[in-house]
Amino acid sequence: MKKNALIVWGGWDGHQPEQVAEIFKGILEDENFNVEVSDTLDAYADPEKLASLDLIVPHWTMGEIDKKYVLNISEAVMNGVGLAGCHGGMCDSFRNNVDWQFMTGGNWVAHPGNDGVEYMVNIKHSTSPLLEGMTDFKVVSEQYYLHVDPAVEVLATTRFPVVDGPHATNKAVDMPVVWTKRWGHGHVFYNSLGHQANIVAMPEVSLIMRRGFLWAASGKERVKNLASVGSIGNGRSYTGMGDSN
Repeated sequence: MKKNALIVWGGWDGHQPEQVAEIFKGILEDENFNVEVSDTLDAYADPEKLASLDLIVPHWTMGEIDKKYVLNISEAVMNGVGLAGCHGGMCDSFRNNVDWQFMTGGNWVAHPGNDGVEYMVNIKHSTSPLLEGMTDFKVVSEQYYLHVDPAVEVLATTRFPVVDGPHATNKAVDMPVVWTKRWGHGHVFYNSLGHQANIVAMPEVSLIMRRGFLWAASGKERVKNLASVGSIGNGRSYTGMGDSN
């Protein structure tokens, strides 16, 4: 049976969201997904529709989102729907929405040197087999500096500093590039690579995204299997979404 995925693209045009969405659509269709592509955040308005999906792929940079839409996504993911994305399309989507940042596992804060920085992506040995068989590789792009949830499982990193700046007077740090995390019963996957379509199309990056999509989408089946043996409850347990402070 085919799985169902929703790609929602938009926001800042500099990240070529439409072109990246087409690449993601091709990857998912190659993996036998039914894929819906939308260019409006209203695609998140129907909680029942979101709950019926296997995977949500956001690719929306620097926007504003209705808090109810984030709640709808959160509840779907808590109950097994996967969430997977890349670069600013997922972890620089809604800078004023901390609930989105909590769910996705991190938030962009800088890219020292801007676009065109040459740096290494270092594959980490972890308990996850997602990047198994891959080796370190070089990329020339934006090097993302993020504030990252300590709960994530880091699968790849990059070393800072590469270019000079006020951050360079600190000791060297290994910044997460690829990670996974859980949100309720759902699988969340993120890859900070993907500034524009040419980076997403790199063989290493497209392979990382393909594996990430498949892993994230597998959470729904796991929930169904657990439910069939009576060992899982309702995932809707978090009530903090949408609260103001």
